[in-house]
Amino acid sequence: MPTEEQRRLLGAFVRARREGLRPDEPGRRRRTPGLRREELAARAGIGVTWCAWIEQGRDVRASADTLSRLARALCLTPAERAYLFELAERHDPDNPTAPDGGEAPASIAALVAALGWPAYGLDPGWTVCAANAAARRLFVGLFDEEGGRPNLLRYVFTAPEARRLLPDWESRACRLLAEFRADYGRHLTDPRARSVIDWLTAHSEAFRQAWERQDVLDREGGLRLFLHPQDGALRFEQHTVQASDRSDFKLVALQPLPPA
Repeated sequence: MPTEEQRRLLGAFVRARREGLRPDEPGRRRRTPGLRREELAARAGIGVTWCAWIEQGRDVRASADTLSRLARALCLTPAERAYLFELAERHDPDNPTAPDGGEAPASIAALVAALGWPAYGLDPGWTVCAANAAARRLFVGLFDEEGGRPNLLRYVFTAPEARRLLPDWESRACRLLAEFRADYGRHLTDPRARSVIDWLTAHSEAFRQAWERQDVLDREGGLRLFLHPQDGALRFEQHTVQASDRSDFKLVALQPLPPA
């Protein structure tokens, strides 16, 4: 449930955006700027009382559909719309951050290409949307799939090469899935994440067992060990950052460390 401070901020935000809109009949004299609540309610197709309660920070729970119509009526930008749903603690049914295709955001693609360390980008379903040559060499077998695009979860849970590459495979696989669940909680309406879960549920007993444990972890950095078939034992420090222009995508970079 939203806190009192979240409700206050939400109300102030909606009111400010309402007062910043041009009325449908700009020639008429008005005592207040922007739209009246009645006009906003008519635009959004919701009750005037709901508009008043939201602006007053009342302890009410507007549905995701109501917030979606309110966002359209207020002509919010994608960033403003995301802020509205975050304050209301609702998932956006229109998922405006989802791309038309699976291409990496320009910021992630540029950084992946520029880094000499193994680096790659992930979409909300943890499908690899960009990878440099160092990452392609490190993750043996990940980029060998015919058709479709490589997915990090599918690789770890179903590829024989992953079990050989990761000396601590069981703990790494479970941790990876717990990190994915944290992401999934923020993108429940994204079909890319759901399709990966459905596929792995049907094809991996290890995934099914780990998924049922309901473990959740933030994606943190730290030591990552690999046993590469050509390069031997490798150690890296993992760094993960989100793109400011597309917060549903992330960049993962592996900083090489000296041998233990």
